[in-house]
Amino acid sequence: MLQIDGLSQPELQRALDRGEMPFLRRLLKKEHYTLHAHYSGLPATTPAVQAELFYGVKTAVPAFSYCDHCSGSVVKMLQPDTAAQVEDRLTKMSDEALLKDGSAYSNIYTGGAAESHFCASALGWGPALRSANPLVLLVLIITNLYSVLRIIGLFFLELGLALGDFFRGLIKGHDFFSELKFVPTRVAISIVLRELCVIGGKIDLSRGMPVVHINFLGYDEQSHRRGPSSLFAHWTLKGIDDSIARLWRAANRAQWRRYEVWIYSDHGQAKVKPYHQLRGYSLEQAVEQSFARLHAQPVSPSVRKADSIQTQRVRLLGGNKVQRLFAVRGGPANAGQDRVTEAAIQVAALGPVGHIYFPAPLTEQDYHFVATELVVEHKVPLVLRLEAPDLLRATTDDGDFYLPHDSARIFGAEHPFLDSLSDDLLRLCQHADAGDLVVMGWRNGVTAQSFADENGAHAGATPEETNGFALLPADTLLVSGNNSYLRPRDLYHAALHYLGRSPQQQAPSRSARPAEQTDTLRVMTYNVHSCIGLDGKVDVERVARVIAQANPDVVALQELDVGRDRSLGLDQAQLIARYLEMEFHFHPAMHMEEERYGDAILTHLPLRLVKAGPLPGLADRPKLEPRGAIWAAVQFNGQEVQIINTHLGLQPRERLAQIDCLLGKDWLGHADCRGPVVLCGDLNAQPNSQVCRRITAQLQDSQTLLAQHRPAGTFPSRFAALRIDHIFVSQAVAVTAVDIPSSQLAKVASDHLPLLVQLRIPHDAASMTD
Repeated sequence: MLQIDGLSQPELQRALDRGEMPFLRRLLKKEHYTLHAHYSGLPATTPAVQAELFYGVKTAVPAFSYCDHCSGSVVKMLQPDTAAQVEDRLTKMSDEALLKDGSAYSNIYTGGAAESHFCASALGWGPALRSANPLVLLVLIITNLYSVLRIIGLFFLELGLALGDFFRGLIKGHDFFSELKFVPTRVAISIVLRELCVIGGKIDLSRGMPVVHINFLGYDEQSHRRGPSSLFAHWTLKGIDDSIARLWRAANRAQWRRYEVWIYSDHGQAKVKPYHQLRGYSLEQAVEQSFARLHAQPVSPSVRKADSIQTQRVRLLGGNKVQRLFAVRGGPANAGQDRVTEAAIQVAALGPVGHIYFPAPLTEQDYHFVATELVVEHKVPLVLRLEAPDLLRATTDDGDFYLPHDSARIFGAEHPFLDSLSDDLLRLCQHADAGDLVVMGWRNGVTAQSFADENGAHAGATPEETNGFALLPADTLLVSGNNSYLRPRDLYHAALHYLGRSPQQQAPSRSARPAEQTDTLRVMTYNVHSCIGLDGKVDVERVARVIAQANPDVVALQELDVGRDRSLGLDQAQLIARYLEMEFHFHPAMHMEEERYGDAILTHLPLRLVKAGPLPGLADRPKLEPRGAIWAAVQFNGQEVQIINTHLGLQPRERLAQIDCLLGKDWLGHADCRGPVVLCGDLNAQPNSQVCRRITAQLQDSQTLLAQHRPAGTFPSRFAALRIDHIFVSQAVAVTAVDIPSSQLAKVASDHLPLLVQLRIPHDAASMTD
């Protein structure tokens, strides 16, 4: 699982369109990946999202920074003790930790991983590497020499860019020391930490760890500093894209496990204006002035300069000097600084969501007075107060509203996740560590603001902040309820199901096909090579996944083994049909004792076997491999479509005899073989052969019927130069699409690529004869 921290779906699409992420674009175009909207939940922060993803617990924290009710201190989720305490609570609340027995890199939590590195709750390298023999580390460096040299080269490149960015920041009037500190931070996060995570992840894949999770922080770090659409933020995406490509290739080469690579973002970021720049004073001062209007002798908050997460993530690399140089306010280097005193209002606001804690309870009238002062006099966009267990008062300068009833008026009727916002905000305000008042930097119709010193922000409810993405293989089993989007808990259950550890009684099912009638029928022919891949592995599920990713209605398979020792004695036809949730008929062209070998037709449509039998060989070559054919009628839109699947011999004379038989009165010439007809299979013959010429005297070659399609080969799968797998159709049938899936999975699963055609079957075709 690869997380691109802070990248919204709109910014991802912009990067794809600009060519900044070519590998992710390849996954979408050639590797049968699907892009899903991923709603972050609220607050839209990594600690909350990873808690839901790793443990299935929603709204585990009320913000990235908040006042811990047990210690009385303002804490931040990059503090090791705070992250560890929250994770300890999550472990007790959850039935299953997602990363159990796996590894975690650059996260807030370990997720239950056996080995965690550069995580907030466990800084630096994990104990396995820290205690490793120096000789082992030397071998590690030598075996990853390319990556080490890459780190060195990119280090100096990024350092040069960072220095250029430093001077640009000074020209724009940014603080000198803040800009200077950002230079090493940028290089460390964007290059060093990223490359160390890639090296570690590749090692873990080669070791066969069941799950590996890596979080790439570079884009989010740059977005906070310069904004989510900035050139420097998008520059980091190129390196992240290359890192994902290297990990994806390592996963496909892994010997011990069959890995899926899931890519997602936890949340997005919104372009914001810092509140203290818009108003000329901080949120703490706004609270102080609002409270002064309530009491003659105000209780003052501890006022300080607006804080930011920038430069603090570099602490994940570990090391005492790094911790001191980039100390987190409220952490060990600032112990006691943010502790609440008896007569202090505490304000925790590190981003677009802030919490206000009063030293003693106020009356509801006084809470409302302070909230009104903040929104009217100090232009805070939104202040929330929990009035009842299921009711939030939302105070704005337009008056009071109530959630969930007024969600559309507060957040806009066009918000993509409007149906979930109110529930998440309610949970946020109900959290044990939530403030007496919760302030937010955005509502519909107002410029997005952050209470921290940053140009890009997340945690709030803007469409940009909450709109992450999930890039998953098309056949991934998902449950997302009635929503058109996923949330972290959906990924949690899908990942546990894939790992075989789902606590749910019922596994998610494959996407149901639409019930309405359609004129198009998707037919595939595929020689599966006994499900023995080019890597020598017998893998039935891999072949089934290649088929599932193409989503055919009818599948004609050749070279299936049933009960054969060479393929582990499996019933391959039955297993593939079960995986695809299809019915099937199998015909063994060769039957030796308990071992069978032949062809099958599979479909989710009503299926009737018409005929299955042998094809003639050569009398003077009795030892040639026996060949056969299978004919089934598939019910489609109230009529039957005749499907004939075959696998012809290797000798030219043999193939001619076999095709003459198929074109004769017992098969295609039979009185029952009328209406729409499809002949498909591995014919071991090129389009200009006598075999194909005889077929095209009666049927159409599907690959030649589309003007925009150039006929292409299917064999061998690595360099598909030969067009020996064919689908021929009768005259009444039109071809609307042709595809030859050539993903990395398809190139390895068999020595042939599948051929898929989409056919338009006229409703009155049953009355036609060919």
